[in-house]
Amino acid sequence: MNDTVLDLMRAELRGPVIGPGDPDYDGAREIYNAMIDRRPAAFVKCSDAADVMSAVDFVRDHELELAVRGGGHSGGGLCLVDGGVTIDLTPIRYVRVDPADRTAWVGGGSQLGDLDHAAHAFGLATPAGIMSTTGVGGLTLGGGHGHLTRKYGLTIDNLLAADVVLADGSFVTASESEHPDLFWALRGGGGNFGVVTAFKFQLHSVHTVGVGVTLWPVERTREVLEWYRDFLPQAPEDLNGFFAVLTVPPAPPFPAEIHGQKMCGVVWCWTGDLAHLREAIAGAAEAGPPAFQFVAPMPYPMLQAMFDELIPKGLQWYWRGDFFDRITDEAIDVHAKFAENLPTPLSLMHLYPVDAAASRVSGDATAWGYRDALWSGIFAGIDPDPANAEAVKRWAVAYWHDLHPYSMGGSYVNFLGADESQDRVRATYRQNYARLAEVKRKYDPKNLFHANQNIAPAAA
Repeated sequence: MNDTVLDLMRAELRGPVIGPGDPDYDGAREIYNAMIDRRPAAFVKCSDAADVMSAVDFVRDHELELAVRGGGHSGGGLCLVDGGVTIDLTPIRYVRVDPADRTAWVGGGSQLGDLDHAAHAFGLATPAGIMSTTGVGGLTLGGGHGHLTRKYGLTIDNLLAADVVLADGSFVTASESEHPDLFWALRGGGGNFGVVTAFKFQLHSVHTVGVGVTLWPVERTREVLEWYRDFLPQAPEDLNGFFAVLTVPPAPPFPAEIHGQKMCGVVWCWTGDLAHLREAIAGAAEAGPPAFQFVAPMPYPMLQAMFDELIPKGLQWYWRGDFFDRITDEAIDVHAKFAENLPTPLSLMHLYPVDAAASRVSGDATAWGYRDALWSGIFAGIDPDPANAEAVKRWAVAYWHDLHPYSMGGSYVNFLGADESQDRVRATYRQNYARLAEVKRKYDPKNLFHANQNIAPAAA
């Protein structure tokens, strides 16, 4: 894009247009993952759907490359494209809760913390992620899982409607009754089908939850995982617990004597009667005496923000993921090997439960292709130093490579690495890929929205 086109964009579009020569350009291209260093030709700050419609028309008519930024949390940096235009939704940041029917409309540039805060005032919440800084848009369009998934399903299972700007610049609201094919595709199909400027969610009665963190020395990863794989699928749906391998950070609630130690453990969320919180996680003792255990009631937004400062914006990230319907003995050997060789203090592995309520939705009801999975795994190499970027990437890829034979073949789309193949995208959607390609042909036949884990339009 040359200066003439940039000047024309500034003249025709209402929102601020930021180009490489502007003083706030470097700040505009900063995203959560500092490993991504791309230089768009322009950022268009959109404050409403009308701005987005104009921006989409301009980009399409001038045959420019297009990306869309919501919260900027994309591990692969898919919200930035070299030499192209990023439609930046961060000014569309609002939440409007209707406590009577327990719903909320959420702007496309909002973060999970915005939704958690607004809904909490009414004793409400919806399942969505484990960090308050995550963008609502990217997480939702990929499917969304979090602390409340076993009880209330995936984020997309609680999506009621979405306002969308399509590739032709038109605006529609997608729901079960309006554009149901598009609504089906949006629920897990990523950013392939348009720019979502607002989401409507179903909320549930959640205020104060029981929170627990149970840790064991990393040398006990095998026996703890053997216990966890049997315990959690049989646990009440009020109990969510994701398994983790980590290096204990020098921060509360962890005592100084375990700071810097490599450990494995479970992060618990209990939505049942708080009087039964300790009873709910008492089964952890079957894995042997833990080295550390923290248990306390906590407002739900506080739980959602618990990891924000431990893993802040601006670090070097590389991640990959896979779905699992079982944890085999051979897989446990792989976990134990890589847990003992975490390359940096922030690198980690998490296994998030996606069973219970999430598994009761039909496999063809939404684009999410793995309703028969029990866990969604992520292997993330993380470090603040760019000099360690290749080392953390090698560890994450090697972990994934060794564990992949024991997986179901596909991944949560938001956990795909930026450099993975089209075959991996197809594997992620399984039997739903062909239908997604047909929806793509209808709503985006020229693949304008391709800066994503792309689903190409089906052939005519």
